[in-house]
Amino acid sequence: MRVSIGCRLRYSFPQPTPLIAMLNVHYSRFGDLERADYLVTSPSVPLESYRDGFGNWCTRLMAPAGDFCLSTDGIFRDTGQPDPAYPGALQHAVQDLPFETLVFLQGSRYCDTDLLSEEAWRLFETTQPGWSRVQAICDFVHGHVCFDYMQAKATRTASQTLAERQGVCRDFAHLAIALCRCMNIPARYCTGYLSDIGEPRPHPPGDFAAWMEVFLAGEWHVFDPRNNKPRFARILIARGRDSADVPLTQTFGDSTLTEFKVWTNELA
Repeated sequence: MRVSIGCRLRYSFPQPTPLIAMLNVHYSRFGDLERADYLVTSPSVPLESYRDGFGNWCTRLMAPAGDFCLSTDGIFRDTGQPDPAYPGALQHAVQDLPFETLVFLQGSRYCDTDLLSEEAWRLFETTQPGWSRVQAICDFVHGHVCFDYMQAKATRTASQTLAERQGVCRDFAHLAIALCRCMNIPARYCTGYLSDIGEPRPHPPGDFAAWMEVFLAGEWHVFDPRNNKPRFARILIARGRDSADVPLTQTFGDSTLTEFKVWTNELA
């Protein structure tokens, strides 16, 4: 399956402003690119690239005053298979977890485990540890929270999502991640492209998506509490403890977003 992926983000800056972009496909999927999704700016400016502490590819630049556009445009070769499922995957005891997973058991900016631990154990203590427990958490979040673009709020935490029962895909992910961590399951936040291939029309406007990966049976596995079903052409851009680690763009000064377009389209 060949998929056209890309984005165009246009800003207006009152003065020259530093910016960090995280808009390229993750290195773990770079080999699946038929055409690389290079970051292009208009007007053209010097770019400096580096990997952050989670291995995500970041680009630092100085945006000039006035109209400024960031864009990517690639072609991705996907397997054409839905997200894999491993219902028999077992949960590790904390003392047996690899050291590098332990950071994903801790609370973070948006995943306030200290406020959710008691409720998590009340809800999920009797569930079967492992894949079944994670799926039970996803089922709960998917049923408890109402998706609403108009209710997006940049400061909403997992505990607030639980209380308010509304949000966007990042809120679903934050709540499910926090509940998993409360149940001693390492969970990390992911963002990237998610196609509507195979979904009924009309499709919503293109956007980036958020989901989570959990560590079971020695591997990281994808779960999507927002959609709560296997999907096609899920393409990772970045991962971290929560969305605070993976802002797709971060501007260090005043800016106005004037255009936002994301596409993930199947090609013939």
